[in-house]
Amino acid sequence: VQLQASGGGLVQAGGSLRLSCAASRRPYSSYVINWFRQAPGKEREPVAAIRWGSGREYYADSVKGRFTIAKDNAKNTVYLQMNSLKPEDTAVYYCAADTNLYGSSLSNWGQGTEVTVSS
Repeated sequence: VQLQASGGGLVQAGGSLRLSCAASRRPYSSYVINWFRQAPGKEREPVAAIRWGSGREYYADSVKGRFTIAKDNAKNTVYLQMNSLKPEDTAVYYCAADTNLYGSSLSNWGQGTEVTVSS
């Protein structure tokens, strides 16, 4: 499945953004759609994930309580609502598909979408 992340931008600390991850086709119910981010000079890290079939959500500790992941079955799209953004959330955000949590074997990485949070 091909995934395309979008919705990034420049926002002040404390602000909000909603990222979208659009799939080229309906993900199978066994798929997990995972969000990752990579800050400059750092390794890519998992942020959040959602199981397409059950809708179960997962969050990294660093974003728990601030980010919300959700899916729209009709649009084959997963959203990442990011609230109370901090400068340390600045990164390129990617989405990927796998049958495992925080995996990426079933989709391309794509270009990601850049989020910049100013202090």
